[in-house]
Amino acid sequence: MIRILLVDDHPVVRHGIRTILMDRLKGSVVGEASDAEGALAQVNASQWDVVIADISLPGMSGIDLIKQLHRVKPGLPTLVVSMHPAAQFARRALGAGAIGYLTKDSSPEEFVKAIEDARRGRRYLGRDAGDVLLNWTAKSIATPHDSLSDREYQVLRLLGSGQTASDIARDLGLSVKTVSTYRTRVLEKLGMRTSAELMRYAIENGLLDS
Repeated sequence: MIRILLVDDHPVVRHGIRTILMDRLKGSVVGEASDAEGALAQVNASQWDVVIADISLPGMSGIDLIKQLHRVKPGLPTLVVSMHPAAQFARRALGAGAIGYLTKDSSPEEFVKAIEDARRGRRYLGRDAGDVLLNWTAKSIATPHDSLSDREYQVLRLLGSGQTASDIARDLGLSVKTVSTYRTRVLEKLGMRTSAELMRYAIENGLLDS
């Protein structure tokens, strides 16, 4: 029997993944959490074999959750399942301590293989993620946005997609003032002055969903 904790803030997504797992992994136990705080509480209260977490969560981000889990439960493998392409988040997820990365449009077979690999301590990367990491390895110079924290990077992407501070605050469960602070930090670190410059930078560097 394998015990899997699924962390995603969308009930429909949790239901879909849960159905796949219980159908393909007979006898599996699938727990659910809608945010990072709930996931941490369940990890502290019960034993799990694998955690599946989304990147975009309300409050504490999925990346921050992975870092927390890596500290408090270093032997617990965490697999990221995200709507975002590998080019945008795979390296950050793996750097935070995740053992694998795949997108939500992956096939049921890929989901099962990823979980089985993670349970055995083997890194799982979809084809696109593998290509991205090979390209990153070949780079000798880091890009400017590599200096951003995970939350700053998230805010950069949302600003780049044209969202306002109010939109971002609502989506991330933060105050508008906090989002404005992150925006200021991003501008300073990238040496820019306006949101229009950030939008152009995000587009030119392929940081937005296609």
